[in-house]
Amino acid sequence: MKHFSPFVLLFLFIYSGAWCQEKKNTGTSEKTQQKVTLHKIIIDGNPITRSAVIKRELSIHEGDILAADSISVLTEQNKLRLFNLQLFNEVIQHTEPRPGGENEIDWHITVKERWPIIPSVILQFADRNFNTWWVDENHDLRRVAAGLTLTDKNFRGDLETLAVTAEAGYTQELGIGYMRPYANKGQTKGIGFWLSATQSRQTWYATDSDKLIYTGSYSGPVISRQLEGGIIYLFRPGYASKHIFQINYKHYSVSDTILKLNPDYYANKNDRARFIEFFYRYQYNGVDNWNYSLEGFKIVTYAVVRNGFEGINFQSFANVEAGIFRNPLPKWFISAIFRGRLMYPQEQPYFFRGGLGTQTDYVRGYEYYVTDGSNYGLLRIDLKREIFNNTYSIPVKYFTAIPLRIYPKIFADAGYINSPSPGNSFLSNRLLYSFGAGLDIVTLYDIKIRLEFAYNHLKQNGLYLHFNSE
Repeated sequence: MKHFSPFVLLFLFIYSGAWCQEKKNTGTSEKTQQKVTLHKIIIDGNPITRSAVIKRELSIHEGDILAADSISVLTEQNKLRLFNLQLFNEVIQHTEPRPGGENEIDWHITVKERWPIIPSVILQFADRNFNTWWVDENHDLRRVAAGLTLTDKNFRGDLETLAVTAEAGYTQELGIGYMRPYANKGQTKGIGFWLSATQSRQTWYATDSDKLIYTGSYSGPVISRQLEGGIIYLFRPGYASKHIFQINYKHYSVSDTILKLNPDYYANKNDRARFIEFFYRYQYNGVDNWNYSLEGFKIVTYAVVRNGFEGINFQSFANVEAGIFRNPLPKWFISAIFRGRLMYPQEQPYFFRGGLGTQTDYVRGYEYYVTDGSNYGLLRIDLKREIFNNTYSIPVKYFTAIPLRIYPKIFADAGYINSPSPGNSFLSNRLLYSFGAGLDIVTLYDIKIRLEFAYNHLKQNGLYLHFNSE
């Protein structure tokens, strides 16, 4: 397989999604339809969220002239848009003729707000995923960091986010972040900031045979510290598109122990890395649900440029994720997701390489491996069926309804990573592939549980547990 093949697939997916979106947008009937004028949008059930925030998300506006037979489609479309705010447990809509108005309607929207301040208990594994921690590290509780994040997702009712994090255990962290998405009258520009400090008594310092090698002790001295912060500018010209610009400052340091084990950990055999980072992210939201998509098209791409004062030379890379989600038959869903990265220059100090096997960028069935490299591509294909979809009512304010959806599925993955210095890696510079079956469970606050059985090209198989979507 040639190095550029995954990236060719990326452009095919982007083109296909854009073409489908264009066909959808231009496929309206030319027949004469009865027209109605939307006189007023009436919103209630939102003691916290400002009505202007809700109206900002809608595809309809007061004064619009609508085709009468499009009301049901618009109702469903705007219900999904409001759910994507992740502020409401329920959205109820209806229209009614305006008294005394000729061919005029009022649009009523009733929402049931979630409790905006969400305490999130942190159980973070030192290892890349639950499976590595459970099997390779024998589910050692000393390798778990525990803490609490308090997030107000609707601070002051203006969709502002304020989050404070405190974490102890394997790693210790303090952090704060703030984002105001509607900082101007036109509700198109936002500002924010973030700051965090992290330290650990144990960390990895090298990769051997596609496995991370650790040093340090659970009760010994701190051997790794990270201080990070940045300012954020957001531009959102419409519902679907969002641009995010960040300028970040990062200061990392490690003990002499790590440098003795791996002098190439940072550049120039330095025990610290200080650098400015310029970050740009673009995302297009054309899906029914951003956190667990079943229909539509979405893309997330970001570019990073780093220039170091010490411990790192120039580095730049671009990542992209493009997903197409289709509903070909009732309760049946198929998806294709591509992720890829291009890096320049390809030779980087160990800490700044990364690759496949971290976060969401891994081929399923290879959860126990991490492969360093520069450029990579990853393709995931899923076919799933909804077998259960119910909502349970409970008499608790802000938690009045608990949804539960279950999707059994089959899947296939393929990936490739280019490594200019592969060392003893047996997974770099070759095609990785797997297939299997699994079960997705989606519930309150878009909590996702994935149970998957996968078989890979090494003729290895296993059962894996994840707590995010594909």
